[in-house]
Amino acid sequence: MFETLPREGRLDWIGLRSAKRGEVLPVDSAIVTTAEGLTGDHYLAKEGKRQITLIQAEHLEVVASLLGIDSLDPARLRRNLVISGINLLALKNQRFRISEAVVLEMTGNCHPCTRMEEELGPGGYNAMRGHGGITAKVVSGGTIKVGDSVKLEIA
Repeated sequence: MFETLPREGRLDWIGLRSAKRGEVLPVDSAIVTTAEGLTGDHYLAKEGKRQITLIQAEHLEVVASLLGIDSLDPARLRRNLVISGINLLALKNQRFRISEAVVLEMTGNCHPCTRMEEELGPGGYNAMRGHGGITAKVVSGGTIKVGDSVKLEIA
């Protein structure tokens, strides 16, 4: 039951943070490595459980609604990847594939931080609660690009 998702997801957006607290810049593609995570991201060369952060595209609308705004630029949420079409929480304890080469493993929830109050205004932290996405480590690297499929890696 846990290994069945209703459909494949899609990589809708990629963002790289050049420095801690730096601007998040959208890109069309990125190189992913086991040692670095996303090349060009400030987490560069930091192996571990939080190499890449992902958020569900459908949650952008929810957070925007809770904030009383029409839309929300994903760069403001400071996550690396925006994924649509699948429930990211269904990837708990699972490996998943983006494109044909890149395999990630969910390592936990990506809870909001106090930075959301700065970025989104009063109530930003609470608007993000339960909608912050997930963290992942890189199992197998390669290149990802906007539009790539996202699917569960069946062992």
